[in-house]
Amino acid sequence: MADGPSSRRERRRQDALKEIHAAVRTLLVEQGSAAVTINAVARQVGMSGPALYHYYAGHDELIGAVTADFFRELTAALEQARDTHADAPTGHRILEVCRALRTWAITNPAEFGWIFASPITPSNLDQSSPRHEAGQRFELVLLELTAELWRTRPFPVPDPADLSPALRKQLTAYSATIDARLPPEAAYVFLTCWTRLYGLLCMEVLHQLDFAYTDLEPVFEDCLRGLAVLLGLDGD
Repeated sequence: MADGPSSRRERRRQDALKEIHAAVRTLLVEQGSAAVTINAVARQVGMSGPALYHYYAGHDELIGAVTADFFRELTAALEQARDTHADAPTGHRILEVCRALRTWAITNPAEFGWIFASPITPSNLDQSSPRHEAGQRFELVLLELTAELWRTRPFPVPDPADLSPALRKQLTAYSATIDARLPPEAAYVFLTCWTRLYGLLCMEVLHQLDFAYTDLEPVFEDCLRGLAVLLGLDGD
C-alpha cells in the first residue's frame, strides 16, 4: 500500500528528524557547539532525552548526521556555482566555486566552524557514515574540476624527486584513494591550493585577522590570484 501504516510512520520519523536537526542548528548558532547536548536538543523539540535515542544511538551519531546535512547544503551551493558557469573555462569555474565556498562560510560561520574546526569522532571516520559520505561529495567538487583542468591544460608541478620521501609516499597513497585522478605531483598542487584556501577561510570565520583587516574580500581575491598562479591560470 502506498500510504499504509509503515509509510505514515516513516513520514513521521522523517519529520521528527528534520525537527531534531533544526533544533541542533538553532542551539549551535545561538549558543555555540557546547550547547548541543542530547538533553538540550530533546528539550528544544519537546521530548525526553531517552526518547531522542529512538532516533540516534548517541551524541556522536547525532553530530555526524547534522554535519552531513551541513556538508550537503554547502556542496549544493558549490555545485550551483559550478553549473551556473558550465560554459566557462575550467579555471574560471574553479575560482567561482571558491567564491561560493567563501560566501557560504561567512553567511554560515557557526556551521562552517562545526564542519571544519571541530574534531572528527572515530564513529564519523567510518566510510559508511553519513558524515564521511557527505564530506566526500563535498571534496569531489573541487577535485573533479582540478582533475579536468589537469587533463585539458596541465598545470606546473614539482619534480617528484624534489619532494621528500615521506611527502611523496603520502601523496602517492592519496592519489590512489582518488583513483589516480591526479598523479602525486599534481595532487601536491591541489592540496597546497586547498590548504591556502581553507586556512584563510578559517581565519576569517574565526575572526583571527580582525586586528588587521575590516574587509577580507580583497584579501580573499588576492589569495585566488595566488591559486591561479599555482594552477597555471595567471596568464588568463
